[in-house]
Amino acid sequence: MVSSRLMPLLPPPADRPRVVFALALGLAGGGLATLVGLPLPWMLGPMLVCAAAALGGLPVVGPVAARPVVIPVIGVMLGAGFSPGILGELGGWAGTFVLLPPFLIAGGLSSWLWFRTVGGYDARTAFFCAAPGGLNEMIILGAEAGADERRIALAHALRIFVAITAVALGFALLGGTTTAGLDAAHTGFADLGPLDAVMLLACAVAGVPMARVLRLPAPALFGPMTLSAALHLTGLVTVPPPTVLVGVAQLVIGTVLGCRFVGASLRETGRDMLLGAGATLLLLMVTLVFASLVAALTPAPWSQVVLAYSPGGLAEMSLLALAKNQDVAYVATAHIARIVLILLAIQPLLRLLGERLPPPPPPRG
Repeated sequence: MVSSRLMPLLPPPADRPRVVFALALGLAGGGLATLVGLPLPWMLGPMLVCAAAALGGLPVVGPVAARPVVIPVIGVMLGAGFSPGILGELGGWAGTFVLLPPFLIAGGLSSWLWFRTVGGYDARTAFFCAAPGGLNEMIILGAEAGADERRIALAHALRIFVAITAVALGFALLGGTTTAGLDAAHTGFADLGPLDAVMLLACAVAGVPMARVLRLPAPALFGPMTLSAALHLTGLVTVPPPTVLVGVAQLVIGTVLGCRFVGASLRETGRDMLLGAGATLLLLMVTLVFASLVAALTPAPWSQVVLAYSPGGLAEMSLLALAKNQDVAYVATAHIARIVLILLAIQPLLRLLGERLPPPPPPRG
């Protein structure tokens, strides 16, 4: 008998065989990606295999219920990248954050024009499809504003999918991204002392409600990461969470990302998918331009700035930074700043454009 407290963490009974099947495909995809040497194999492999299965009509369902459990593990791990030496490097990050707002304006405007002129989307839907904020936040805010939430969901799922794939494979082709960073950070359960284990667990458990109370973005990731970073910055903890837990978290995240394409048949939504992929490629081109500018004006390496500015997910791009032996704290902080800036700017921008945007349709139901 499953405890009633655990029931919200499990998929509905009818979906469980399809979730198990999706995870089995993800496991196979991770193993295959490891064999062929793909970067970040335990996230990228499951993502690609499950996306192909979803688009092919196979009965897969992502383990969405497990995501709130594994995301804090990633947050705690990312927090371990904030060593005491980071404090001395903050001054060198200034140029990156000064150029972040113009980058978001250039990227968001180019994507908005793409969805409006090429896609023919209404202005409100194009606005929320183009804003490179958090996927869940954009869907929720877009639906409240009367935009087409299915198109928003598809555009942002493709943004994350295409950005991760393009950046990871691009670095792999350049010969710079392997699993070396993850291997170097390998930690077994035996490497954690009892106090380390208790404190890291406390970060994962207490970080989420703390972030929600403080209304921080991406609370399941940002809250545990903040507490873990505080412990690692002060030297109270010096080890990351066990590598096997991080691997399981990547497997779940990759499987969920791939299964987001369930129901998105190529025949019915092919045009929207091409538009979403095209918008992401535009964002990536803007990313390369600004990354070159930032790298020329600051001490930050070009490859590190590309990861910091790339329009992928916070957790996913931070994991890529770890795989490439880049500064995880730098990359994660840039993505948190991106999400915060987008969320802060949406309402003022909507009010500013209010007269130009068509009125939302009447509420359904």
